[in-house]
Amino acid sequence: MSRDWADAFAAVPREVFLPDLMWPYDMDTGASRSVDRRTDPVAWERAAYANVPITTQWDDGQHTGPGPGRVPTSSASMPSVVTRMLADLDVRPGARVLEIGTGTGRNAGLLAERLGERSVVTVEVDERVAARARAALGSLGLYPEVVCADGRWGHPAGAPYDRVIVTAGVRGFPPAWLAQTRPGGVILAPWGTHYSHEDALVRLTVAEDGSASGPFLRPLEFMKIRAQRLDWRRFAGHVGAYPGDAAASVTSVPLAELGEGRPFRGARFVLGLCVPECAQVLNTGEGEATLWFFDMTEGSRAWASVRFRDGEREATVHQWGPRRLWDEVARALAWWRERGRPGVDGFGLTVTPEGGCRPWCGGPGEPVPSFGGGG
Repeated sequence: MSRDWADAFAAVPREVFLPDLMWPYDMDTGASRSVDRRTDPVAWERAAYANVPITTQWDDGQHTGPGPGRVPTSSASMPSVVTRMLADLDVRPGARVLEIGTGTGRNAGLLAERLGERSVVTVEVDERVAARARAALGSLGLYPEVVCADGRWGHPAGAPYDRVIVTAGVRGFPPAWLAQTRPGGVILAPWGTHYSHEDALVRLTVAEDGSASGPFLRPLEFMKIRAQRLDWRRFAGHVGAYPGDAAASVTSVPLAELGEGRPFRGARFVLGLCVPECAQVLNTGEGEATLWFFDMTEGSRAWASVRFRDGEREATVHQWGPRRLWDEVARALAWWRERGRPGVDGFGLTVTPEGGCRPWCGGPGEPVPSFGGGG
């Protein structure tokens, strides 16, 4: 960490931005637990300075606790993630920064302390979250512009920006972000596909023609931007009588090869790049697990399932509908193997001014193949 950022971190402590009741994530158990400063201040302070993400809101504010809710919808990121993202932003005094996703407000506070509050605009969709962030920032004498709005539209009144930093997982790039970034400016965002929850941090440089391109830096995972969340209810009518008249086959591909149980190793992220408009979910039971794939194409009800049983070398595959989703996934996996299983940092993304995303491997001139629809 540079001396400039070290001073900012010292002046903008994490604890100021955390509520009395919060839910730190246990990295060992994979679960969130509640900690209340009013009843256990020692545990609260210990959690506040631990290198773990902390949920500060569940279920878009409809849940108040004391236990965890269903879906985490606002949080304080891991301190190590915050530090590395700010370093990746490569921002200098004099630059204007737009942040999408205010959350607790700490990231905006760090930027304001480093660059000056007039150089920072932060956008938050949730009015209550935005109000708490303003109050926390004000308690430190920091007053960057906190805008309560849908972050997909950016904040045109403050454009152009030298840097845009997004602190929520995105599944598509709103054209407004590109239009509001000056040529040569940088957009830093966690991006991924609906194939899985996994994101990868991409650093895009905006070109004169309004497009942007750049490499993925590393895997991570953020809460998804609200307007781009996947609603699993859309697949409720996909599967009727199971397996019905679905085509049956077998596969020797092990579950671990598909990235299940081994998150952030690249498999699920890369399969999402190569198999468009596909969502997958793993259901587990005693002695078996079933990996489901659903076609997200409008009007399609295609699906596939792969059932793995403990102690069996082959898994049973069923596929139904105009797309053979498992065949597409298997072909994408074979392509990745043939390339030597490059990590996330071997890939990149080009975004058109209209928001179209074209992933590549090795360089912008080497587009990732699409195996969707038999392609």
